[in-house]
Amino acid sequence: MLQELRAKTHGLVAKILLGLIVITFSFFGVESYFIGQTVDFVAKVGDREISQQDFRTRFDEFRQRQLEAANGAIDAKFFEQPAIKRRILDQLIDEQVLLVANEELGIAVPAQRLREEILKIPAFQRDGNFDAALYRARLSAQGMTPKAFDERIARDLATREIPMGVAMSTFVTDEEINSYLRLRGQLRDIRYVTLAKPELADVKVSEEEIAAFYTEHQQDFMNPEQVALDYIEVDAAKLDVNLTPDESTLKDRYEKEKSRFVTSEQRLASHILIKVAGSGGPEEQKKALEKARKIADEARAGKDFAELAKASSEDLGSRALGGDLGWLDKGMTDPAFEGALYSLEKGKISDPVLSPEGYHVIEVREIRPGKTRTFEEVRGELANDFGESERERVYNERSGRLIDLTYEDSTSLEPAAKELGLKVEKTALFSRMGGTGIAENPAIVQAAFSDQVLVQGNNSDKVELGPNHLAIIRIAEHKAATAKPIEEVRADIQRRIIEERVSKQAKARADELFARLEKGESIDALATDLKLPLSEERGIGRNAVKLDAALVNAAFALPHPESAGKAPVQVVALAGDEYALLKLDHVADADPTAVDQVTRESARNTLQQNLASVAARDFIAALRASMEIKVVEDRM
Repeated sequence: MLQELRAKTHGLVAKILLGLIVITFSFFGVESYFIGQTVDFVAKVGDREISQQDFRTRFDEFRQRQLEAANGAIDAKFFEQPAIKRRILDQLIDEQVLLVANEELGIAVPAQRLREEILKIPAFQRDGNFDAALYRARLSAQGMTPKAFDERIARDLATREIPMGVAMSTFVTDEEINSYLRLRGQLRDIRYVTLAKPELADVKVSEEEIAAFYTEHQQDFMNPEQVALDYIEVDAAKLDVNLTPDESTLKDRYEKEKSRFVTSEQRLASHILIKVAGSGGPEEQKKALEKARKIADEARAGKDFAELAKASSEDLGSRALGGDLGWLDKGMTDPAFEGALYSLEKGKISDPVLSPEGYHVIEVREIRPGKTRTFEEVRGELANDFGESERERVYNERSGRLIDLTYEDSTSLEPAAKELGLKVEKTALFSRMGGTGIAENPAIVQAAFSDQVLVQGNNSDKVELGPNHLAIIRIAEHKAATAKPIEEVRADIQRRIIEERVSKQAKARADELFARLEKGESIDALATDLKLPLSEERGIGRNAVKLDAALVNAAFALPHPESAGKAPVQVVALAGDEYALLKLDHVADADPTAVDQVTRESARNTLQQNLASVAARDFIAALRASMEIKVVEDRM
């Protein structure tokens, strides 16, 4: 067999095939046969891709915020709505559109602005002040480097630059404020007749009507689909873990993590920034450098650095503070700035240092040497860390093994439970609206009714219930949706048929009477004819609280009366199948000159914010229209 195959590979046909394969490799490369060319973007803005992972991360963050705000009381189906997913994707697209525009316009976030933003983050502050050690520790706990975090914050700031610029370009005129105040404080006089819910003379409902209603509204009379679950839960907080380390373990941990307890050298610094004017050409650079050198010379000659900063610095954030930058750690400033800062002795003034922001003159006021805390000083902290890490280690081992076992045998939870010494728990039957216990969690409900679990009958993927807390579920019992017997819902059907009759009769009556008003009959005569009271309200405002909101909204939606004989009328639907026939008698605009300056400024701010929001939104829409954007809906 092998000899026969070898002989055939030396034939003409084999040589032709081999030649074609060689040509193919030469054009496409052999690696293309081994590396999958997977395209997984959800959207593309020009050349910038928004991956499925980008979308899923943002979507999960949105879902978590919503669940926390509602204490978990949100139907899992809410998050599966296409409109919700598209809203999140549009946010990501807008961000990419703005980043592209920033690049084209040459807009960049200054290093000083980035630094100020990070210094303001409460998570990195201790007693109201930025703590560099806490900053590094918090980032490390999130598996993020300072550089990666800086890039993330810079990107967030960059997406705000253009909208903020557009928003700041809007302005409000005094006449616009006057118009707003006139409308906001406008008062209206109305009269209206309330039409009570009608009483039906005929409340009999035939068997034919009941049967027809039952058939037409079948989905309203269903017992919902239900499932009961088997599940295994792993919760780090409930694990039996040895949390008492011995002395040697703590000392070993101290030696391995000693760098955590090293406080790096810090410098208390001030600076004076001289920006390069214009386009930053050679002449502008030269002028800025000369000015910075002159300031440095004056500082070295004995002039007060803080006063020089207040007079000359172009860094608005520190100028009023005399150039004070506070205590600085390494890694917090531009590399050139940092190099000069850490080469200076206490009390010395630097030569001008060039950074992307301009030229800096730096003064070092104090130096705080680095220090390593002793084992005794950090023993308690190490013990706490050991407890947390040990619990997390056990949890990761246990949960990881659970996931592997339930994946290897997706038809049962018992083998995994037996190996890990865990118990298979059970839930009662519940619907897509959720149930009790673990079934109250929307993530469990979503997994229970997923195709993988409900249709295919497999174990679920891990379901995150909280930090270091997960469950694996499978269907124990499934009850399909069934129609309720007509006898069970007969009374409900009769009630609904009667309510529909009442609703139709009430609307028909209101429309008939409204038609009389439209033809010119006065509301006074109509009220007299109907033997109903004619209610009158004078000087009601937009926020009138003693009137039905539907009446107030309708009153302020009507146009101004042309004359006493041509006052606008409206039919207004009220609650409980009641209606009102409404007439607008008079409109009085507010006097904008009667308000105080504080109220006027408040009105200006309100208008400014509204106009700024609209202008920024319109500008982003215009940017989107000018760019090539591709969206792949089925990848969301």
